[in-house]
Amino acid sequence: MALTRQRLVTLVYDDMETVRMLPSTFADLEVLARDWVKPPPDAHFSLRVPVEYASFQAARYVNGPYIWITSEDSYQIAILGVQGSRVEILSDAPPPVEEPPPPPPPPVLEMDGIFNLELEKGKMVGIDVTISSDELDMARMEDGTTVAGVFWGKLDVVHDGDLHKMEFSGTRLQDANYNPDMLVDQRVISKLTTAAKPTFAKCSLSILSPVQQYCEVNVSFSSLWKVGLTWPPAENVTDDKFKYFVRVHPGGALEHFESESVVTSIYYEAIPDQTMFEPSSLVPPYNSFAMSFREFVPHITRILEQLGLSLQARTNFITNNMPAFSAHKNIAYRFMSPGRLARAIDISVTHDACVWTRIFLLFRGLTDDDMVDFVSSGEKEALQMNWREIIGWQEQSKDPSQFRVLEVSVLECT
Repeated sequence: MALTRQRLVTLVYDDMETVRMLPSTFADLEVLARDWVKPPPDAHFSLRVPVEYASFQAARYVNGPYIWITSEDSYQIAILGVQGSRVEILSDAPPPVEEPPPPPPPPVLEMDGIFNLELEKGKMVGIDVTISSDELDMARMEDGTTVAGVFWGKLDVVHDGDLHKMEFSGTRLQDANYNPDMLVDQRVISKLTTAAKPTFAKCSLSILSPVQQYCEVNVSFSSLWKVGLTWPPAENVTDDKFKYFVRVHPGGALEHFESESVVTSIYYEAIPDQTMFEPSSLVPPYNSFAMSFREFVPHITRILEQLGLSLQARTNFITNNMPAFSAHKNIAYRFMSPGRLARAIDISVTHDACVWTRIFLLFRGLTDDDMVDFVSSGEKEALQMNWREIIGWQEQSKDPSQFRVLEVSVLECT
């Protein structure tokens, strides 16, 4: 099964252009062009292709700047082997009429809301309310931008004599399946002056095979994690499991048939449930190591080299995560063991013999005051750690004759 690239054509009339799928026949092209221009029945109408957009076979036999498309034969010769073509329309018809923009949706003047209030520690109450407005469209910002989704934030209810008002500050969540009945820990509430995007792990999975073969990849999550964005788009099996069907090529190329794309790795996001545990607790002083940002970048680069990452892979890892690293003066980090990682995010492939390397970096930013807790866990102590043993590194991961899976993930524990 081979991937096919979509072929496009740019239709040009006067100073107007439109991009459409390239028709397979001259008759379809003419129908497409006439439907766009809509010339009167008695109007002149002809089509031509500039030689620089035609096939080489056709262009070398043409002396002028254009190939005139008048039949099926001239059309097929002009587009033979061409991925993107350009067809100019000559007619005395008036310019195409631009479609009027759709009317704006009616304003949203009423919506349902749910508030979770903590009356006292451990005791929560949910309040269903109806939010209404006399004339303000609650679905739009002042600049007309549409606002939609589920929001998480802090609500201030003010009673001052005859004055009663509510002020909300927060952010929209990406997860459309967010459960409004969840209980948020008071420590989280105290930090919600402005809410931030939920913490998530960025995971990149590569497959290295000595021969071309088909492979199915299955990724499943525990109840404390859920899937975020995937690329190429994954096939969802259940709410906590997705899969890919790919063709693996020697050298690491992966053909994903559903999206008709070729990639070198599969990307997905894993989102921890922050209502059940504090992400920063995953990087404690007793099993993590801390150092300044300037020390951390060259240090982690050397560690990744020891764990078998190529120069290109190390460079991509550092550059992709540099904005997150550089946001902190000091950084604490550790790698997750494969046993604990599998309990959170389990991966399987349809291949009997497989060499696994799963590198999952957890890190968090520290203040100078926080560094006191890591006084005996600095760069010197980190260099004495056998990280190969921690992540279960195997010598076969360097053997090109083996079927190998390499996953590199990073989670900023905020």
